[in-house]
This record gives sequence, structure tokens and C-alpha cells, in this order.
Amino acid sequence: MNIDEFRAELETRLLIERQYLIQEASSFEDELERLELLGQFNEKYKELIKRLANENGIDLSTSYPAENSSELSYEQMILGKTMSIYDRLSDELYEEITNI
Repeated sequence: MNIDEFRAELETRLLIERQYLIQEASSFEDELERLELLGQFNEKYKELIKRLANENGIDLSTSYPAENSSELSYEQMILGKTMSIYDRLSDELYEEITNI
């Protein structure tokens, strides 16, 4: 699995997780409880990266094969390529849970 396929799969799984958390948020009366779901989403992001890497036989601590001289690990490369997805979805989650 290349980095773009990894990114696409992670986005799909994060979209599902975001929808689940939006549904969960509607059962909370307190806005503070709903905001705590953002922390859960962050943890899911990290867990999903590890799970996807494991499913695809990727050791996150090994160096990513790059043409330039950078010594980035797979984990650093994946975080760099997927952080924008996480940011966008967490912003959308925030908007949803604060407007309930």
C-alpha cells in the first residue's frame, strides 16, 4: 500500500468515526461532554494509523524510502500526509457537536 492509498483508507475510516461521534454527541446534554469527543477523535486518529499500518505490514518506526536525504520514519511521513485530513474532519466534528 502506498502512502496515497493509506491516506485514502484512513480518511474513509475517520469519516465513519466522525459520524459515530456526532451521533454519540446528540445523547449528551452537557456541551463539555460533547467537546470531550474531540479528544476521542484524536485518539481514534492515532489508533487508526497504527491499525492500518499493522494490517498492511508497515513498521511505523522504520525509515520511509525517499529519494532525498531525509530520514523520516513511516509514522512521520504518514502524519505529515494525513494531518490535513484530521484537521478538516476534527473542525467539522467541532462544528457539528457545538451546534447540537
